Amino acid sequence: MQFKTFSLCAALALFASVVFADEAPKPLLEMKEGAEKLLTPSSAQITVTRSTEPASVIVTIAPGEEGYPGVSLKPEGGAWDLSKFGHVEARLVNLGEKATSISLRVDNAGNWQDNPWNTESVFLKPGEAGTVSTIFGYAYGKKPNYALRPEAVSNVLFFAGKSDVVQKFRIESLQAAGPAGEKPPVDPDSIRIKPENGFLLGRRIEPKVSIVMNNTLPSLDNGALRIQFPANQSDQRMTYKPLQGRWDLREALQLRVLLKNEGATPITAKLRLESNGGPSDWVTQTLEAGTQKEVVVPFSDAASHHLAGKEKLNKINNDAVSALVIEADKADAERTLLVQSIKADLPTLQLPVWLGQRPPVEGDWVKTLDENFDGPLDTSIWEVLGENYWDKQSHFSKDNVLIENGAAKIRYEKKTGFHNDDPKRNQTDWQSGYLHTFDKWAQRYGYFEARMKLPRSPGLWPAFWMMPDRGRGDDVKNFRQDTGNGGMEFDIMEHLTRWGPNRYNIAMHYDGYGKDHKSIGTDKLYVQPDKDGYITAGLLWTPGLAVYYGNGVELARWEDTRISNVPEILMFTLPMGGWDNDALDIKKLPADFLIDYVRVWQRKDLANEGDGKKPPRQAK
Repeated sequence: MQFKTFSLCAALALFASVVFADEAPKPLLEMKEGAEKLLTPSSAQITVTRSTEPASVIVTIAPGEEGYPGVSLKPEGGAWDLSKFGHVEARLVNLGEKATSISLRVDNAGNWQDNPWNTESVFLKPGEAGTVSTIFGYAYGKKPNYALRPEAVSNVLFFAGKSDVVQKFRIESLQAAGPAGEKPPVDPDSIRIKPENGFLLGRRIEPKVSIVMNNTLPSLDNGALRIQFPANQSDQRMTYKPLQGRWDLREALQLRVLLKNEGATPITAKLRLESNGGPSDWVTQTLEAGTQKEVVVPFSDAASHHLAGKEKLNKINNDAVSALVIEADKADAERTLLVQSIKADLPTLQLPVWLGQRPPVEGDWVKTLDENFDGPLDTSIWEVLGENYWDKQSHFSKDNVLIENGAAKIRYEKKTGFHNDDPKRNQTDWQSGYLHTFDKWAQRYGYFEARMKLPRSPGLWPAFWMMPDRGRGDDVKNFRQDTGNGGMEFDIMEHLTRWGPNRYNIAMHYDGYGKDHKSIGTDKLYVQPDKDGYITAGLLWTPGLAVYYGNGVELARWEDTRISNVPEILMFTLPMGGWDNDALDIKKLPADFLIDYVRVWQRKDLANEGDGKKPPRQAK
């Protein structure tokens, strides 16, 4: 017989692990007879049945128009006290014939406009099982979210998305588990590193990196990176990566890499960046023996994006750069390449002389709108109130569109008020402005340009865009602004503040926002603010053609007969949120979206009676 001894510390640790162990999981739905009756379908699309092999409930969602079909479970007595736990989890199996995303939402009671819930999702292939866990205070990728009160959980909801096929999943368990105050584990890949003064290498900064060798012999030597490429060896590559996580290069638009050929023979090097979104294009540079050159690796392709085939989409995520790759061609001799420095920075900005003065292409053009915001807002063209179709959490106020120092300011702030300053409308704690020309000004075709300064506060969603307005022949707004029947939404500049000041996207949405909705566009467009912090975005729109410009450079074009052929209005919006944003930071509010000017031209041969300012409505 063998005996093992324990130290006093080990004995105390064992005692603590027993006495202070996590609470045993608490079932919220017991899979017994009648369990299916406790789940409430959100619509007639959903049916719930019970299964005994294994004990579970099965949720079947028929195709239909509901956006987020699902089932909810409410506790007896109005609320669960889950204060001893850190999350709610469910084990699910996809019984459908297609992959689907299933979300688990945990609610508090309260004002729905505050979104008093946390949600997490799991993506399951047909037949695949998985567990979805919603940690209190976190949502969608374990990001900080609404500060849920676990002692007052009022509802648990399972939902999927709209689908044209039957969706079906099995709930095998639903329980509260984990320690109180639980936080999600840190994903090493989620770590973001801002290089000191932009240097990834050089300036005597000791880099925290890993170097992956592929038929190369790299080494760090006194602040430089030396790469030896052996003779007669193919596929020679060195990958220079952060030790963990990704580089955050949101303040930059390129890498400058200083190279020196220390060998006796020429070397042709190829460089590119890699990121969560994908790689950049390769940049090739030949260095003669003993020479030194600086190689610039840009985040974006210099060529315009031809959207129809999507052949040239920028892929670099500027806040998630994972590596710099350096390759060399096969050669008969050994070569040595010294990487003296790697720095992220901005290029020298050169704006074309025509910017703000005329359209970017030749033609017989007439300026039809020249708004410089030098005086009081021209209310014969601009409107500052309207509906909020976007974040559902902010209200619009005329007080949040200001004209100051030759610019219009749309301000976002923490301020309680009524939508459109009307006590009969909904009240929220977040106040924003809205600037648009609906029912006052519209134009079909032309060149549309605005110079803007974007806010920097996290969680905001500024945009310069256009929507149809078919005129007063039919005053039903849904018809007037329908993106079907020849209409289209043009997103000339759409930005999420998480992206940093140098990036935005463009898009076109058409054929409505329901099941027939279509869109085309491109994200990761990199445009550098000028010395005053402004960017200038433009749209050239002619029959069958839409060309987008940033600071006078063509960024994207789409040629298609489906491009809008109805008059469109101008819109500037600043809601919170968006699909890829950080949480709002109240400490960095108020925040302003500035519009320095708005200028529009029309080509004479394309002018029509529907262009321009609309007469005032007659009082009833």
